[in-house]
Amino acid sequence: MNHREHSAPVASDIAAARLLLAKMGIDPADLLQDPAEPSEIPTFADYIPRVSQAVSAGTRRVYGTYWNRVVKAWGLRPITSVTPLEISQLAEDIKANVTPRRNARGGHGAAEHLIGALRCMYNHAVADRLLSEAENPAARVPKPRRLPSARMAISDARLSEITAVAASTGNDPALDSLLIRLHTETACRRGGALSLTPQDLDLEQCLIRLREKGGTERWQPVSPTLMAHLLSHAETRGGLDSGERLLRYATGKSINDRRYDYLWERLGEQLPWVKTQQVTMHWIRHTILTWVERRFGFAVAQAYAGHHDASRGTRAMSSTGTYVRAGLPEVATALAVLTGEPHPLALGGATQRRRPLLRAYLDDLGIPGGQPASPSSEDDSHYAWSGGQISQRSPLLRTCAPG
Repeated sequence: MNHREHSAPVASDIAAARLLLAKMGIDPADLLQDPAEPSEIPTFADYIPRVSQAVSAGTRRVYGTYWNRVVKAWGLRPITSVTPLEISQLAEDIKANVTPRRNARGGHGAAEHLIGALRCMYNHAVADRLLSEAENPAARVPKPRRLPSARMAISDARLSEITAVAASTGNDPALDSLLIRLHTETACRRGGALSLTPQDLDLEQCLIRLREKGGTERWQPVSPTLMAHLLSHAETRGGLDSGERLLRYATGKSINDRRYDYLWERLGEQLPWVKTQQVTMHWIRHTILTWVERRFGFAVAQAYAGHHDASRGTRAMSSTGTYVRAGLPEVATALAVLTGEPHPLALGGATQRRRPLLRAYLDDLGIPGGQPASPSSEDDSHYAWSGGQISQRSPLLRTCAPG
């Protein structure tokens, strides 16, 4: 029942009010709370450390440098005092004064990361009701257009050069060979390899668990050869029962990103084209995923890469991507063709031949369990990517063999 002095609002007036609030970026629920007083608005120096503690380690690693630049430029100012124009000016300043490197691309990445860092901070401020979405200055600053990636798939001859040099130079060629083989088979990122623990090895199904950026986690098929060498590496370097990182130096200390930097610096010294083109382990990821896509299609390549989220598939393949996502059997089949070794999850009856083959490798390495068996000549064949085609008995994966 309506109050005598307050008549019920007309439906058209309610619709008009809602339209006005929507244009202003104000949620009707915001009207029920008092806005933050100016004295309650934190400064950049106060608020950014709090945001840094609320994000993942990966986000903090990417945005931390740019948050520091923001604090240096505007530390004592309230976070609501900055305009979109000032953000654009700071982005251009960072872009113009970026540290010169061989792989620099005109500061585009630095400007993009700065705007991304500010958007992340202001999203938290909006959630904390320190300002409304309409007052978010970073949301009104467009990011620089991202330049096409310079990475590309490399030929099997080039990849063979890389694996040969990695296996014959340096202070730990066995470790470097294992790294190359791991990335060649799985197309994983650095983070996925570095986070491996002995508990992430599924010996029975020849799978490893990869934890990569964005908190993603997935099981990736590997060949019996790689599984055997991962087990041997963990056993001989003190990591098999440690529960900690699997990949280690000969001293037993876990490796980190610096091992990758050392490896590619060394490869660049031995192979000038590696240094000139700034080849990194991510180029191997491009190479393998290109090969998988050309031979097995986009859906399998997407699963091989670990891009399983529905939104990514929808963007790339329209709504059909939701229904045609590939699973472990398709990924294992692609791996079996790439390595020339049977896999228990591969389509086409490879399960029956997998167990003796893996057992033979384990016995050769002195890892107990099971009876020895010799792989057949058919199982011992190797395949490689060469211009989008499969070439039998290529040296590609044979030269990737660790140790």
